[in-house]
Amino acid sequence: MADGMVTIYLMGKAYSVPENLTIMKAMEYSGFQLKRGCGCRGGFCGACATVYRIKGDYRVQEGLACQTVVAEDMYLSMLPFYPAIKKTYDIEELKARGNVLMNLYPEINRCLGCNTCTRSCPQDLEVMNYMNAAIRGDITKVANLSFDCIMCGLCASRCPAELVQHNIGILARRIYGKYILPAADHLAKRVEEIEKGEFEEEVNELMEKEQEELAKLYNERDIEEE
Repeated sequence: MADGMVTIYLMGKAYSVPENLTIMKAMEYSGFQLKRGCGCRGGFCGACATVYRIKGDYRVQEGLACQTVVAEDMYLSMLPFYPAIKKTYDIEELKARGNVLMNLYPEINRCLGCNTCTRSCPQDLEVMNYMNAAIRGDITKVANLSFDCIMCGLCASRCPAELVQHNIGILARRIYGKYILPAADHLAKRVEEIEKGEFEEEVNELMEKEQEELAKLYNERDIEEE
């Protein structure tokens, strides 16, 4: 093996790749053309969920292919979609009551409090804490703690109680956004202005610009400080 190279196994076949590459870049280095399960490629979209095992280690580990760096004798399998249970509901018919999460996902009560979900999260979210909040019916806390969830499903893939934390979290965020979060007056005002056509001239000007000019305007825009 050349210096700076490691051997990885993609779908059972060995490939020699530079040791500092992410799994995603290593796949491309090996000749794979990524068309699905690659998303934003920057560590935030959650589309490139991966499970892997290192030779000699019985544990199955998980990560995102855009974040996880390859290692010697890494055996890889891609999970571009995790087949977790997702309940069907009409948001218009739901009520912002504490038992709404439990009614749709009664398996919440199976939570063991083991914190495996938190350790699995590539966003370092407090997943177990928002599951505890879901058990208590605290929709607001579930929504806030799960706000940065990227729906990769890695928490569910490792949960010994077979819960679907990411789907429970997005249900709470939808209920919170529709029924609990105060309406943004400035947003309603801006929508009204748009519907009246007050920005039509500016929009038409943007529609006529070339992509390079649009990119320049976007990159040089004023950004409000938090």
